[in-house]
Formats: sequence, C-alpha cells, structure tokens
Amino acid sequence: MLDLTAYLTFVLACVAVVIVPGPTVTVIIANSLRHGARAGLANVAGTQAGLAVMLVVLAAGLQVVVEAMGAVFTWVKLIGAAYLIYLGLKLLLNRAPLDATESTAPLRQRSFFWQGVLVIWSNPKALLFFGAFLPQFVRPEGPVMLQTLLLGATFMVVATLLDGGYAVLAGRAGRWLTRKRVRLLEICSGCALVGGGIWLALSRRPA
Repeated sequence: MLDLTAYLTFVLACVAVVIVPGPTVTVIIANSLRHGARAGLANVAGTQAGLAVMLVVLAAGLQVVVEAMGAVFTWVKLIGAAYLIYLGLKLLLNRAPLDATESTAPLRQRSFFWQGVLVIWSNPKALLFFGAFLPQFVRPEGPVMLQTLLLGATFMVVATLLDGGYAVLAGRAGRWLTRKRVRLLEICSGCALVGGGIWLALSRRPA
C-alpha cells in the first residue's frame, strides 16, 4: 500500500493545489457573498460530486480513453469555456439586491449544487490533471485501483474542508460588507471567470 511519507507529501500537495483560487473557488466565494454560506456549501457539494465521478473514471482506467478523445475533447473544452464565460458575464451584469441569508430555498440549493457539478466538469483538463497527478503517488506493486481511490478520497476531503472554509468565510463577510464592496468583488470574480474561460478556450490539449 501507500508509504506514509509519500502519503503525507500527497496531502501537502493537495493543500497547495486546492488553496490556490481557481474557477471553482471563485464561484463559491461569489455565491456565498451574495446568497450566504449555504449557497457556497451547495456549490462545494456539487463540486465534490463531480470530482467523485472524475476519480471513479480515473480509477477504472478510462483515462487513456479520455486522453484519446481528440476532437471530442476540443468540443467539451469549448463548451466548458463558454460556461465559465457565461458565469463571469452573469456576475458582471448582476444588479439584483443582496440576499446573503441562511434561508436559501431547497430548489435554489439544488441549482447551486448542479452549478458546482458543471463548474468542475467545465474544465476537462481537471480529469487530465488527476491522470498525471495521482499516479505519481501510486505504488505499482500494490493494488492500483484501491490506491487511486484512497488518494482521490483524500483529495476530496482536503478540497471539501478548504472550499467549505472559503464558503463560510465569504458568507459571513457578505453580512457586513457594503453593497459597493460586494459589487467590486463580484466584478473581480466575473473578470476572473471570463479570463479563465478565454484561457481554457485558447489553451491546447495536453500531449
């Protein structure tokens, strides 16, 4: 099985990867600021559900298929880029009043959940990243699938804790930040998502 030192190194690497804000964290923070921590936590739940599917695909050995998708990968990438740009523009054009409360309706909660799923899957390179990242810590002489699932579950725990922390902190901040400051953060988040979508659209498929 996994060496303890290698496993602890993997945990630290997970923290380093997750703690850097990307499209997922940007959406979580933006929703938490405007709609409260529960909205951001629903995003986190959706993100982890989407990530779980990715890890199962990877553990099942379908990474080779994904890497060989060719034109399909390009179309999925463009659709994902368009979705990130859409979310960014939605933030930039948002003029609705603040709703940073903890009484998010169940229907709305589900919409935030599925938004989280779509955001994590909007970047097909996430799956390719895990295909390159996780195998570095897998010992080939051990049960590969079991190790992959264990490492994947560890990454999910780290991501849930850190992303959940972002959601709670942003939700609390949204209560005392002025409308002008929240709007400024929304503009910054919107620009980041639009920029990330453009970058994803223009980036090349990994060799």
